[in-house]
Amino acid sequence: SYPVSNDATTHRTTGALSVPTTGKRTAVPIHPGENTMNRRFFSFIAASFAAVLALSAPLAARAADEAPDALVKRLSADVLDTIKADKSLQGGDINKIIALVDSKIMPNVNFQRMTAAAVGPGWRQATPAQQKRLQEEFKTLLVRTYSGALAQVSDQTITIKPLRASPEDKDLLVRSEVVGKGEPIQLDYRLEKTPGQGAGWKIYNLNVMGVWLVETYRSQFAQEINAKGIDGLIASLESRNQRNAQAKN
Repeated sequence: SYPVSNDATTHRTTGALSVPTTGKRTAVPIHPGENTMNRRFFSFIAASFAAVLALSAPLAARAADEAPDALVKRLSADVLDTIKADKSLQGGDINKIIALVDSKIMPNVNFQRMTAAAVGPGWRQATPAQQKRLQEEFKTLLVRTYSGALAQVSDQTITIKPLRASPEDKDLLVRSEVVGKGEPIQLDYRLEKTPGQGAGWKIYNLNVMGVWLVETYRSQFAQEINAKGIDGLIASLESRNQRNAQAKN
């Protein structure tokens, strides 16, 4: 079991990305850069995604007994400090970012659940091979789309809000705010507690300014699946990833 927080905790981190100063909800396209607000919004999503991907594999055992809000607090500080200390990560070195994701990140995120939720009902009709490809291409899409924003590193204050949960809960919401220039930015995490080997809290969705990452992609993926099926979605993701890779070169 874990203690329920009664007070918000605030700590200083180094490296949250630049954020929009409006609370207006903004639709997030698969391909960024359509306008200034979307670019700024993508920058903050990048910080959020980086924070989701922050925990290192050697800490997995400790995470099994760690309270979810404490995990998110540590997660936020760890990843942003790592980004600030590594110039190649700040510069968007895609190979280093992918290596970071594979070696330190994926053990601490339920990425299968995240991908399945983004794909929607079509996930159940996909073969194991198609599901594997979807996870690979979705991960690449996220990494390549958001890697360019990692250069925008600055000091921010992260506040973890009081946890509204009981020790018996297996699925809960951890709420936080990023305070910097402009208005505070809402950043919330959905976590589930997993049993057995690799037990502990794992993140499977995040909310920035009222917009859930998984649901944003779900609406876009549904259009692809309705038009071209699962293989069509895989092909579309692969094509987008290739374009993103070429844009980096």
